[in-house]
Amino acid sequence: DDDVLDDLEEILIASDVGVETTLKIITRIQNRVKEDKYLNTSELDRILREEIAALLSEISNEDIDDFTVPKTQDGVPYVLMVVGVNGVGKTTTIGKLASQLHNRGYKVVLGAADTFRAAAIDQLQIWADRVGVTLVRQEMGSDPASVAFDTLKSAVAQNADVVIIDTAGRLHNK
Repeated sequence: DDDVLDDLEEILIASDVGVETTLKIITRIQNRVKEDKYLNTSELDRILREEIAALLSEISNEDIDDFTVPKTQDGVPYVLMVVGVNGVGKTTTIGKLASQLHNRGYKVVLGAADTFRAAAIDQLQIWADRVGVTLVRQEMGSDPASVAFDTLKSAVAQNADVVIIDTAGRLHNK
């Protein structure tokens, strides 16, 4: 039914899947429905899960494997400042990035500049401990800019290759 697929397309786009990816998923589902002659919504749900999983498994890891940290001036680390709205996985992504970079031999320093969310600093500390990297932190409610400054100062002193700063998940224009 085209109405069901239109609704699904709208849901995927509203969920920030992206237009290009949404269209790929919808096309794949349409092809499967033609082949499998889907009968009900639970079957469509299964097909949706299978097609999203298949699409994700097709993604090439070449870009990830070939990634290197861009060269900076001597003694100046490469800085990644992670921004985004609440709940999108910034802190978890930082932990995973830190792990990948650390495993490639880069010296990584994390900065806990999300001083607004109750568990943000502790969550980042857990990631830093797991990965084996340094975390620069201050107390809840501290000035995030001072955390970023202290992180960079510490990273330069440690001759770090990469700094990753976690920020508060709110609109950054306010």
